Amino acid sequence: MIIGLTGGIATGKSTVSNIIRGQGIPVVDADIISREVVMPEKEAYEKIVACFGEQILNDDKTINRAGLGEIIFNDTEKRTMLNEIVHPAVRKEMRQQADDYLRSGESIVVMDIPLLFESKLTHMVDQTWLVYATPEIQLQRLINRDHFSEKQAKSRIHSQMPITEKKELADVVINNNGSLSALENDVLSLLKQTK
Repeated sequence: MIIGLTGGIATGKSTVSNIIRGQGIPVVDADIISREVVMPEKEAYEKIVACFGEQILNDDKTINRAGLGEIIFNDTEKRTMLNEIVHPAVRKEMRQQADDYLRSGESIVVMDIPLLFESKLTHMVDQTWLVYATPEIQLQRLINRDHFSEKQAKSRIHSQMPITEKKELADVVINNNGSLSALENDVLSLLKQTK
């Protein structure tokens, strides 16, 4: 079974991902893979350099992510071009890693995909798990964790699909409004039911 794990900013998705890893269950992380597929020698890297030119490279020939970010931040067309290179490469690598784990005998593989619903990637998984926290708790955690002002934190939260909408789409909702130990107990109990 492939589980798609998602959440919202400051809901605790990374914490849940780590709890699952701690149980020896493989986690295929979209964020990590998105950095790997743009490394030199990779197909997506070659396409990005061909598309954006060598001025986006650091001295060591790796992509200057901040520089590339500046280019695409204000240019929808260029952002779309980049996404059309990177997203298929990420999906292909995630699928490959998940298949490798299943072939090697794993019964559960978790795909950690922050934009699971937004990117319409539910077809890649058998079940979707959402790490949920109320918008109020999200806001407080974000202010505490990243030292944002309330305005900055709200702007980050509002740039994402509302967590309440994601809740309607998820097969399983993991409530993370309480303590770390309560969260851990809930996740371990869910994993027992899934095996």
